[in-house]
Amino acid sequence: MITTKNRAADLRRTLAVLRALNPAPLEILITADGCTDDTVAAVRREAPDTRLIINETGRGSVASRDRMMREARGDLVLALDDDSYPEQADCLTRIAPLFEKNSDLAIAHFPQRTDEYPATLTQTDFGPARLTRSFANSGAVLRRAVYLELPGFEPEFVHMYEEPDYALQCVGTGHEVLYSPVVTIRHHYSGATRSELRNHHRHSRNEFWGVLLRCPFPQFLGLAAYRIFSQFRYASKRGLSWVIREPVWWGQAVGGIPYCLRKRQVIPWVLYKRWLRLEN
Repeated sequence: MITTKNRAADLRRTLAVLRALNPAPLEILITADGCTDDTVAAVRREAPDTRLIINETGRGSVASRDRMMREARGDLVLALDDDSYPEQADCLTRIAPLFEKNSDLAIAHFPQRTDEYPATLTQTDFGPARLTRSFANSGAVLRRAVYLELPGFEPEFVHMYEEPDYALQCVGTGHEVLYSPVVTIRHHYSGATRSELRNHHRHSRNEFWGVLLRCPFPQFLGLAAYRIFSQFRYASKRGLSWVIREPVWWGQAVGGIPYCLRKRQVIPWVLYKRWLRLEN
């Protein structure tokens, strides 16, 4: 499954790789989320067998992925960005045994060669498999049966932070999130439609909301305060222009408190701590 917005060229490149997979996937789901370029026409022309969902008005990548997870036909769903794809043509054959051998496995995610971190482009050793507390939807496989048992991706997040929040849901119900080097992901990490500052605000706001949604009382009081402090500390390292804009996400976060308290589904503290202690 892929959600995309106004990156038709990146999407075409990814689709070309996916069409060459052997074995082929059961289906390819794409959500064009508020696209104003030729994305829809390109998909219809170059990948007519794709299941294409069109959001005329953008709903955000999180809501788009939530819908695709609920509508997917297969139980194992490979999540990608429009600018990422597996490097191994037989990736599906390599990935499936991870889930067949471990009924507790909810998510498997994979090392990425990404332009965001140039050293990874020539890296050969990505370390051993290990349990983690998050993953990236630009290269992960999710077990749909588990997803449907849980709240899943929180649509109000719009963009950012849905991965650690969902990983917490999985760990909190006895499932596992596994990093595995059985395949690698090539992530071109397009700069189009990205803003570092906007993403920081979204991530910070959603991280704060995540504490309200999942962390038990009274621990959530201290953890929420720590999240605010740690994000302010990060903004301080980026300079004064970032610091003076921190109140932008504070206001957004406060506005969402009533919604989060209504939807609150607490993870027991012992399991929440277990999640916090896992590697990122």
